[in-house]
Amino acid sequence: MRAVLHWLTDHLGALLLAFVLALVVWISAVITADPNEQHTSRLVDIQIIGQDPNLLLVGTIPQQARLILEAPSSIWDRLNSDPTLIKTWIDLSGLGPGEHEVEVKSSVNASPVRYIQIDPEQIQLTLEPFKQRTFPVQPVVTGAVPFGYQKGEPTIDPEQVTISGPQSQVDQVSLVRIFLNISGATESIIQQYPVEVFDENGAPVENVDITPAEVTVNLPIRLLGGFKNAAVKVVTKGQVADGYRLTSISVSPPTVTLYSDNPDLIEQIPGYVETLPVDLTNLSDDIEISTGLNLPEDVNLVREPSVLVQVSVAAIEGSLTLSVPVEAINLSPELQAIISPAIVDVIV
Repeated sequence: MRAVLHWLTDHLGALLLAFVLALVVWISAVITADPNEQHTSRLVDIQIIGQDPNLLLVGTIPQQARLILEAPSSIWDRLNSDPTLIKTWIDLSGLGPGEHEVEVKSSVNASPVRYIQIDPEQIQLTLEPFKQRTFPVQPVVTGAVPFGYQKGEPTIDPEQVTISGPQSQVDQVSLVRIFLNISGATESIIQQYPVEVFDENGAPVENVDITPAEVTVNLPIRLLGGFKNAAVKVVTKGQVADGYRLTSISVSPPTVTLYSDNPDLIEQIPGYVETLPVDLTNLSDDIEISTGLNLPEDVNLVREPSVLVQVSVAAIEGSLTLSVPVEAINLSPELQAIISPAIVDVIV
């Protein structure tokens, strides 16, 4: 036993040197096989934790950060294949209203890794108290209905909306409006419109939430007494040239507004008015022609005194004009349809 101890004592230096050399060789082999590399990570989303629910972030802050790291090649392979291994965040715990500078923190769920730099390192931010207020919605109507029509007062549902957001922004809101353009409208309007908010000078206020963001508007529009809408029916005379057939007849506008000082006379007019006869005699080409309407005495058109009729013909390949009765389908049992004219001409 003493001989062994004596031998170890005599050779301790050599043993330690051999161990150190072996360790150096092992480290060198590991580094050679998996060398350390310094790279910049992909962009990582910055999470926000610890924010007081009664405070709001005002303005914009960086949403992502980059890290410069040093790690073995195998670790970089893992980081590049699994972005969730790198996390960045800012902690707002205990911060009250006002301006703050907070540190961007990070963690890497892999090792060994040496942190070199994070960009950005600090973030400037402002916290404001949350506020909400209720405002009535004001309709702004632009444009005008056609002559012979009258608009009523719009109703809004709901009549009020809630504006919420940072206190400084909500305090700027003075006007809450919707905008309706009724130019040319001949029927009542029932539809949704977006709500817009403005300050006392009429400038839009940004960065606030509007609940609901849209409201439903009902704006009645009706014909005045003595006015009536009627479809235009084209009346023709004569036959197209031999070897040709009538392919289509159209009229613009398809409906017109009639007026009379005698409301009873207007009510006696059916749902359509006829044109003066359009002569098709020996027609062999398409035509456009302005023609008047066959109106009862003391009944007038609100707008132009004539309509534009377009007639198309083509060489005969076989056609037939049929007079077909018009039927209403899928009509609710509670409703009754009055069809005028009851018979139309169909070219087949």
